[in-house]
Amino acid sequence: MKAVTWRGVNEIGVEEVAEPTIINDHDIILEVGLSAACGSDLHLMGGYIPAMRAGDVLGHEFMGRVAEVGRGVTKHQVGDRVVVVSFTSCGQCWYCRQGLWSLCDNGNPNPGITEALWGQSIGGCYGYSHALGGWAGSHAPFIRVPYADQGAFAIPDGVSDERALFASDAAPTGWTGAHQAEVRPGDVVAVWGAGGVGQMAARAAMLMGAERVVVIDRFDNRLQQVRTHIGADTLHYEKAEVPAELREMTGGRGPDVCIEAVGMEAHSPGPQYLYDQVKQQMRLQTDRPTAVREAIYACRKGGTVFTLGVFAGLVDKFPLGAVMNKALTLRGAQQHGHRYIPEILERMSRDEIRTEHLATHVMPLSDGPKGYQMFKNKEDGCVRAVFRPSM
Repeated sequence: MKAVTWRGVNEIGVEEVAEPTIINDHDIILEVGLSAACGSDLHLMGGYIPAMRAGDVLGHEFMGRVAEVGRGVTKHQVGDRVVVVSFTSCGQCWYCRQGLWSLCDNGNPNPGITEALWGQSIGGCYGYSHALGGWAGSHAPFIRVPYADQGAFAIPDGVSDERALFASDAAPTGWTGAHQAEVRPGDVVAVWGAGGVGQMAARAAMLMGAERVVVIDRFDNRLQQVRTHIGADTLHYEKAEVPAELREMTGGRGPDVCIEAVGMEAHSPGPQYLYDQVKQQMRLQTDRPTAVREAIYACRKGGTVFTLGVFAGLVDKFPLGAVMNKALTLRGAQQHGHRYIPEILERMSRDEIRTEHLATHVMPLSDGPKGYQMFKNKEDGCVRAVFRPSM
């Protein structure tokens, strides 16, 4: 079968790969209906995430129909329409039982790499390097889904494929940030980044009772999506002094919760961007922390800063003094989607969460390299490239 694969730094291809088969009794084989390119995939393209190999199938945000079930699967049957969470988690270990699903002890069969990077291994993720398990990704006609009773969720009849697709990763990642940051009724929440995850974090904060939510970005089409489809306020960071504007909105205090949904390749209009970019290209730091720095400085005293954007390793000029002296709570996480997807799907069925607008460009798998190039360069207003294998 043909699949979208990683061939090298900034090189995406389409090539023949082996069709997946049932290996363990708790597997299913899914016929992929839709599979989205995620912003975190761009870090793979740029060579910032270690342990990619030529020929690895990309993709971790997907939905489809069950084509085959293992003997131990009890919740799914052939023909079921399901959305699959991007992280592979066993459901049995201590972390899964605590609801910390992305920290699963058993979902990553290659734990040594992340143990060396971060001190401990986390769970696995489809199509996201051998550091996170080496699982084949979803940009293919079929994918093997391990731990299917834990990680695949039936889609309600009234929810379209295009809406359900983003219950795989963007919506539960955003929900993880808002919930783990403990957004409360009456809070003012600022979100850096108006991509899929940032928009979903903003929507989650609104549904949790935030009094005001402000999303910060520099792309007009994404900011328009936020205003139209999410209902949040926006700031264009190249046209406004973001910390000053946020203080003005909050009576001089700053936001109660700041959510960073940009990650390791953050951009800014100031000289610190060039500084961070040079250090990253020279591998003197692995990540550019521009947005998270600004979030720390902007957050009110005693507030919470949450990092949802993907970071891989080390950063320079991190304002730890501001974190300590302002008494900030600093948290981060990969998504615990198993915990949130059932509620998200229910809210989708009630039109409280709408995501179809994120899929600005739907195309066949054969256009994989073109789709990633459009997505990376924001060509033609591309917010997300989505691949439909049946096209």
